[in-house]
Amino acid sequence: MSRGAPPEVTQFLEHLRIERNYSEHTLRNYRSDLESFFCSLPANDGAEKPAIDVGYLKIRTYLAQLHAARRKPTTIARKLAALRSFYKYACREEMVSENPAKLVSSPRLPQILPEVMTVEETNRFIDDVDKAAAEADPEKSELPVRDRLILELLYGSGLRVSELVGLNLDQVDMAEGVLLARGKGKKERIVPFGGRALAAAASYFPARRELLRKNGADTQAVFVNARGGRLTTRSVARIVKKYAARFRGDTTLHPHSLRHAFATHLLSEGADLRAIQELLGHSSLSSTQKYTRVSIRQLMEVYDKTHPRA
Repeated sequence: MSRGAPPEVTQFLEHLRIERNYSEHTLRNYRSDLESFFCSLPANDGAEKPAIDVGYLKIRTYLAQLHAARRKPTTIARKLAALRSFYKYACREEMVSENPAKLVSSPRLPQILPEVMTVEETNRFIDDVDKAAAEADPEKSELPVRDRLILELLYGSGLRVSELVGLNLDQVDMAEGVLLARGKGKKERIVPFGGRALAAAASYFPARRELLRKNGADTQAVFVNARGGRLTTRSVARIVKKYAARFRGDTTLHPHSLRHAFATHLLSEGADLRAIQELLGHSSLSSTQKYTRVSIRQLMEVYDKTHPRA
């Protein structure tokens, strides 16, 4: 017999939603990971303790069970990270006296570098979408010009997909060519966008107004769906996959692929790592440094293919 997640978990999730501005997708993952752990505990261990007051050995046992069930190391590491975050919050709120998850080591994770399109491949892909948008009949659909701007901003500004769909009209400054991105933990940063994105925006905004008029809708969201509502992250993923399948024959491309390309191409052209960190909105430079490994890998591939002594 097992017990469900204690009420402190709901309190923690509300903290993440209100204070940290976490997305619904992230909150669902946190809830699932925490419920999985607490439901694995015995219903009654004979101790007069709050449900969340557990020792590190129970966490280690839980992770061992996941390992025995052949769960991926990345999955186990994510569940441990959720427990560490929860218990850090619980300590701060004096729900428990110490964080038991700090005493548990993370599983060793494989160093998997993201596959990144070349500059030529990325430009060709977005140009194909631009051409499709230009050739589309505006009387039938305003959506191709919207999709063009989506891809321009994902690659041209390196936005997270959650930042993209969260954009409101007052966050876009057409005159200055910048936008205000609201990232994780309510952190804000100013991000520039180039002339191609500016041209795409100039085509999209009149079409957006017409779409809202036809639907009788009113929203401050920059990106809207066919019914005039705010576009979701899943919808953007479907849009990217649709064009990738059509123009590249590749169904694995996703919005984050364009963010990867944005950072990798900046680095390969000599941009400072700190500047890339600011543009991406990374709180830690270590998050940005993975792009140096991508560039080194590409450099070695060029060396192996072209150097006579390789």
